[in-house]
Amino acid sequence: MTADRRVTLAVVSAGTAMLLLDVTVVNVALPVIRDDLQASFAELQWVIDAYALTLAATLLTAGVLADRLGRRAVFAVGLAAFTVLSAACGAATSGVALDLARGGQGIGAAAMFAASLALLAQEFPGRERGFALGVWGAITGAALAIGPVVGGLLVDGLGWRWIFLVNLPVGALLIWLTLTRLPESRDPTPRRLDVAGMLAFGTACFLATFALIRGNGDGWTSAHIVGALAAAAVLLGAFIAIEHRSPSPMLPPALFRIPAFTGTALVAFAQSVALYPLFLFLALYFQQVLGMSATDTGVRLLPITLVLFIVAPLSGKATSRVALRIPLVTGLVLISASLLLMRGLTVADEWTELVPGFLVAGLAIGVISPALAAAMVGVLSVERSGLASGVNNTFRQLGIAAGIATFGAIFDAQVRGGESAATGAVAGLNAIFLVAAVVVAVAAVAAWPLLGSLRSSSADQLQTDG
Repeated sequence: MTADRRVTLAVVSAGTAMLLLDVTVVNVALPVIRDDLQASFAELQWVIDAYALTLAATLLTAGVLADRLGRRAVFAVGLAAFTVLSAACGAATSGVALDLARGGQGIGAAAMFAASLALLAQEFPGRERGFALGVWGAITGAALAIGPVVGGLLVDGLGWRWIFLVNLPVGALLIWLTLTRLPESRDPTPRRLDVAGMLAFGTACFLATFALIRGNGDGWTSAHIVGALAAAAVLLGAFIAIEHRSPSPMLPPALFRIPAFTGTALVAFAQSVALYPLFLFLALYFQQVLGMSATDTGVRLLPITLVLFIVAPLSGKATSRVALRIPLVTGLVLISASLLLMRGLTVADEWTELVPGFLVAGLAIGVISPALAAAMVGVLSVERSGLASGVNNTFRQLGIAAGIATFGAIFDAQVRGGESAATGAVAGLNAIFLVAAVVVAVAAVAAWPLLGSLRSSSADQLQTDG
């Protein structure tokens, strides 16, 4: 591997790790942010959802822009936007200001994410590409895993603003390296931009999330909540119509006529909606009910990470030997089991009551992650693997956003109706555990026949147009 390729791999991996770290690092800081900014629970939810929604809504469009304008250029612009908006997050003086800055961060993250894999694919041919993607996956996976601990140490050591401000020197260095060391590349026959589709999709997601987050406080039958839900439904219908008529759709409807593609998207969404949003509610429970610090909270979540790191390499080796639906559906079933193991928590319980569920959750993620990565790039031909990966990563982010909004409504309703904040929070967690377990179990049943006999090496056996 040449020196230039090593620099490209290092810069792209570090940039992607930084944006993914911001997905998990913020969770343990949210209770402290809430107290410092006097933020409402709705504003707290938007800290995560603003980032996830803008990332999901612009990811596919950012990929088209990278192909048209240049992968290095879009990656550098994304880095710059992410870094500047990190400063805005760190300087926020209200929950609303923080939410707006997080939304901007998500757009920058989408540009980085979309261009990253294209940069690696362009620079690393043949077997070297597999090695590069393996390194990229390991680094970005580690970033997600250590996020809670890093967040806790920063919050307790320097203050919550430093979970964002630490991005400034890193971002500045990566921008300089990108502009001076990374090669530029473009797609000679890029797809057209689907601006109408992006706007309809993004607005529908925003309105639905807004209604779910504000429903408890404003009343589910209030005019603006009902109006937001109705408008979201209309815009979703408009988005589907736009995509069917567009010569270059952002989200090609024909892809969902491929059962294995639909099954892979379903697994990506279900995993994210059922598990990752729980870190917010667990952080609130650990810090506001059990009185733990942010660092203590991050450390308590380590069992999930440790099991994940042990299981994922073993699962990765087995992935190529079996039909992908076996580890994918097994992973979903294990997620459901982990949630049911956590359910039954009482106010008198210690955090250790959650450990069995944490261990099974780590096992589930370790089983599902390598197979999902293989399915995301294997469900379509090599030429369309970038599109497949982009669509499935969009569904991942939508899952996080939907889970935060939906489970937040359930959690908030239980807190409002509880005899005390502690009893309400525990009841809220138990309700979320049950609903999430049912959702992911239903997804497992639906995904099994859709995934069929898909294997990590069987992309050439599938039609690419449906």
